[in-house]
Amino acid sequence: MLTILDKYILKRYLSTFTVMILMFIPIGITIDISEKVNKMIENKVPFSAIAQYYLDFTIYFANLLFPIFLFLSIIWFTSQLANKTEIIAILSSGISFTRFLRPYIIGATFVSIFALLMGFFLVPKASDGFKNFRYMYLIGNGQNEMRDNSDVYRQINKDEYIYVSNYNSASKMGFNFSMEKFENDKLKYKVTANSIKWNPKDSSYTLNNYTKRKVGPLGDIIETSQKKDTVFKFDLEDLTPVVYIAETLPYNKLLRFIEKERQRGSTNINVYLVVLYKKYSIPISAFILTIIAVAVSSMKRRGGMGINLAIGILLAFAYVFLDKVFGVLAEKSTYPPIIAVWFPNIVFGILAIFLLRNAKR
Repeated sequence: MLTILDKYILKRYLSTFTVMILMFIPIGITIDISEKVNKMIENKVPFSAIAQYYLDFTIYFANLLFPIFLFLSIIWFTSQLANKTEIIAILSSGISFTRFLRPYIIGATFVSIFALLMGFFLVPKASDGFKNFRYMYLIGNGQNEMRDNSDVYRQINKDEYIYVSNYNSASKMGFNFSMEKFENDKLKYKVTANSIKWNPKDSSYTLNNYTKRKVGPLGDIIETSQKKDTVFKFDLEDLTPVVYIAETLPYNKLLRFIEKERQRGSTNINVYLVVLYKKYSIPISAFILTIIAVAVSSMKRRGGMGINLAIGILLAFAYVFLDKVFGVLAEKSTYPPIIAVWFPNIVFGILAIFLLRNAKR
């Protein structure tokens, strides 16, 4: 059951965090508009698209900067409590520092659950709208930049492999297509074509300059055709997924997408895994950053709130720096994504334990 003290601190925790977000998001929107307004006017972007973009922008960046907002808001109102000697009065009444932390942990639980649900359902949709707008209106015509569309070689199941040298998303057409079928590690047949085009009406493919070579024990059988319509068990567009596709998928679809890409031997699998693991690491960071913020700001300092805020800003940006560096390291190297994503939480978790022990003293 919550006491008056719990309700008082919990109210300050949640309200300060909310106000911090509401203060900084308009600033971010203003800066973004000032940078992109000329491009929007030049491309004659509809007002409805701009309004939707900034709604997605708000959700996307609130999630992205969530650790900084949370950390600074806790340091802000806890420093106020310390400067007014309210914390000294609370601890002098016989309440332990651990008990004093309880409303903070309850607040962190609310925030982490909200962040988890946002990461699973709301943020993917906002990311999709935000990134699509940027590529459609702000980065040239951008469609090709959204894709890994050159020299795509994929394993589509246990025994079949497919290749296209280039893929055009607008025409749904791939070039220099080949498909190889193996049986007991031996080539059974190979299909090649100058181009392959997806026909959405009947879910078939049209192959131009089609050749199929069946490998036999007594000789190969070659079948050729200038044009051939056929059906395959794959979606050509899946061969060249949007580079940021993982960020735009709800949790269940993301799991299925990662499994499919793993089976196909995708070179971007670490990028997708980083997105998946961050859905869990960001909510957990709420507890770690809450403990650090309370430990840093609960002591009344001679320099007042300025010292606490300076320490808080330094630690918050150190956390974001580690998060970005190890995220890129996992995406661009063979470094295990799960370790890279969780490394900032591990480091700051150890720091939280150390600071908490000193604060108790």
